Amino acid sequence: MPITRRSCLLALAALSVFASQNQAGQNQHPVTGRQIAGVMGVQGADWLNRPEREKEENPEGALDALKIRPGMVVADVGAGTGYMSLRLARRVGPTGRVYANDLEPEMLRRLRANAEQAGLTNIETVQGEEADPKLPSGQLDLVLLVDVYHEFSRPREMIDKIRESLKPDGRLVLLEYRKEDPNVPIREEHKMTVKEVKAELEPQGLVLSQAIETLPRQHILILTKAPRRQQLQ
Repeated sequence: MPITRRSCLLALAALSVFASQNQAGQNQHPVTGRQIAGVMGVQGADWLNRPEREKEENPEGALDALKIRPGMVVADVGAGTGYMSLRLARRVGPTGRVYANDLEPEMLRRLRANAEQAGLTNIETVQGEEADPKLPSGQLDLVLLVDVYHEFSRPREMIDKIRESLKPDGRLVLLEYRKEDPNVPIREEHKMTVKEVKAELEPQGLVLSQAIETLPRQHILILTKAPRRQQLQ
């Protein structure tokens, strides 16, 4: 897949934002030792909305694979300016709801403006914290993390809270760049392997129930709540 000069410039700008956010030194995940990536600030909004993203990530194909239905209650954690939130809102329809979460107030302001421009009224923005996404407990059919989990500075606390937000049959879905593929043109700390996801999330009462490999660069990793007996072991 060709890489344009514009996408290269956006990538460099985005990576400089990541670096400035985390220049004091990267943390590591306590289970795998994985280097935790810096969080993208509002300065990286153009990277989130780059035209090349449609071809690079196939977002509609990802949502097709997840079988989003009208009436679902879903969350987009790390929603940014709403790239995926707006797509989710169209799919769940007026009887459904999207909780669009982000740490940055300016990202959420832009998201609300984008939703208003699109005529979507079923999106509720939520400003979260590093250890708590502030989602309603036990109400969500699906929580979507698109290129976000690897940036959580307090991943275990966040996953505990996200698990609590899911319905008994709810799904947590991670889209993460494939670390197994050296041809995916992004820095290593912004990629994850399937093995890392299993090692980090399954001890927290989740089970990797499906891995879908139909996207150009990303895993689609679907996790569900572990049976209670398994959680207690």
